[in-house]
Amino acid sequence: MNRFNRAVVRMILGLSGAVLRFPLTVGCLICATILTCYMISQHEIPDLLIQKLMFTFLLGSFLGVTAQFACERFPRLAKARLAVYALSALLTLGYYLIISPVPAIDYGVGARTLVAVFSMFCVFIWLPSFRGRFDFNSVALIHFKSAFTSALYAGVLTAGLAAIIATIDILLFTVNEDWYGYMMAIVWILFATTYYLSLLPRFNSISRSDQAYAGEASNYPRLLEILVSYIAIPLFAAYTLVLLAYFIKIGVTLEWPSGQLGPMILAYSAIGFIIYILVSRLENHLAVLYRRIFPKVLIPVVIMQLISVYIRLSTYGVTESRYYVALFGIFSIVMGIVFSFRPAAKNGIIAFMAAGFAIFSIIPPVDAFTVSRVSQITRLQSMLYNAGVLVDGQIYPKPDADMNLRLETTSILNYLERRNYLKEVSWLPADFEIKNMQLVFGFEPAYQYMTGPPNYFFAYLNMEKPLNIDGYDVLFQTGTYWHRDPQENITYEFEVRGVQYRLILEQLSPHETRVSVQNAAGKELVATGLYDFANSLTSISDRPEGALDAEELTLDTESNGCKLRIVFQNINITYGTGADAGANYSMFIMIAVPPSAES
Repeated sequence: MNRFNRAVVRMILGLSGAVLRFPLTVGCLICATILTCYMISQHEIPDLLIQKLMFTFLLGSFLGVTAQFACERFPRLAKARLAVYALSALLTLGYYLIISPVPAIDYGVGARTLVAVFSMFCVFIWLPSFRGRFDFNSVALIHFKSAFTSALYAGVLTAGLAAIIATIDILLFTVNEDWYGYMMAIVWILFATTYYLSLLPRFNSISRSDQAYAGEASNYPRLLEILVSYIAIPLFAAYTLVLLAYFIKIGVTLEWPSGQLGPMILAYSAIGFIIYILVSRLENHLAVLYRRIFPKVLIPVVIMQLISVYIRLSTYGVTESRYYVALFGIFSIVMGIVFSFRPAAKNGIIAFMAAGFAIFSIIPPVDAFTVSRVSQITRLQSMLYNAGVLVDGQIYPKPDADMNLRLETTSILNYLERRNYLKEVSWLPADFEIKNMQLVFGFEPAYQYMTGPPNYFFAYLNMEKPLNIDGYDVLFQTGTYWHRDPQENITYEFEVRGVQYRLILEQLSPHETRVSVQNAAGKELVATGLYDFANSLTSISDRPEGALDAEELTLDTESNGCKLRIVFQNINITYGTGADAGANYSMFIMIAVPPSAES
């Protein structure tokens, strides 16, 4: 029990020490936790102001850690710690003032913020090793261990608190489900991050106690050594062999991949760097071999990636994702060359260069967003100019444009619209929208799924208009779900003028459902299948953007004097023969039984 008490006291002291050591960060975490709990309580998409504040606190928390490590590394800054924190607070406020006028937290704002956060993360990991007593590999190991320990504690705490809340809900009184969300926010945003910070030693302190703690924290766990050396390295080597085999296949077939290679090699390089840093302090045979081979293997692998990216860029232009894949490829080659000649003890250059490349990617005019915007607008102009649609800055509609031009124009305009770049296209009308493409270009938007058999179809009824039921005796609202047991037919008994009838919905296949009406003797009076009619709706629209009128969704059939009208509320069809293929129908069914059918 004394050991448990000491552990609790040590944790409390560590958390309180982290609050004093990283006041700006902890303050931002508290504000972010409060905002998260507020968003959970609202049960709706947060207001734009809340979104902006969340991004501001995210940036501020990383600025706070960077400021503290800068103060600890440089004695002159430590003497002006209050001024350093004041500057960090002003930078956080400045960031909020920059994003406050934007109409939405779009892709550009989010990506720039995350890149800035990543840059600061690289900086505060690198700072303690800059001409300091600690080498970068030890600093990275401590951060890795601290993050893992914090996540483990938070996971156990989450499971325990969730069990307590559930028990109270079952045995004592009803607990609002929002409390699970509140608990998760407090544990993972506030506790986990603060506890992670509390485990980080004062790397550059001259205090003996701080040095002793830092030395203890930098010990390499035997379990981690086994995990990295004898599990991670062999798996990584096997993955490398798969990539090399794929490159041989490319050389034989001369067929380059259609885009999947870039992300795979990006992940390969990132994981390779993490393993490289973790094995840099190990001296077992596999670790030494990995340090020697990985940089040299990385270079040709990334060169193949860059060739693949170049082909994509030449064909489809630059987008932010392709920009970052290419940039990371260049970074990987540079690091591969450096590590081929530089000792592993100098690995701090990884974080320093990563921060530099990241900052480069958000500085105009070479940033990912400007380059991508200019590339796509230029590509669109070139295509339209070659097709005679764009001449001297004027658009001349071309109703007979080929499908490739329609597809590419739609794709680029959608990209520009999602990024709010349409206003940058001077030759487009100021109020241009994708739905008005036919008025401007002479042809409607075209998508890849329209060039072949559709994979999915969805249609739904406009419920704002009244439904005419005149001339029918009964009305049912029902539906079928193809995952149900096909042996279990849906049956409704009903009565018209004292005579019993039966409505039956029979599922014949994942796509087909048969609707029939029988009299009391079991004679079928009228019946119809649903799939042929539903599938024919694709001629109205390949994928309706709005609700359809009842006339378009009405299936009528008549037999033996009985009328059957089906008005579909929703139709969902997934084509093909796979496990997800099938059709679901939600509908109104109206039945009219003439007096002659009652006998």
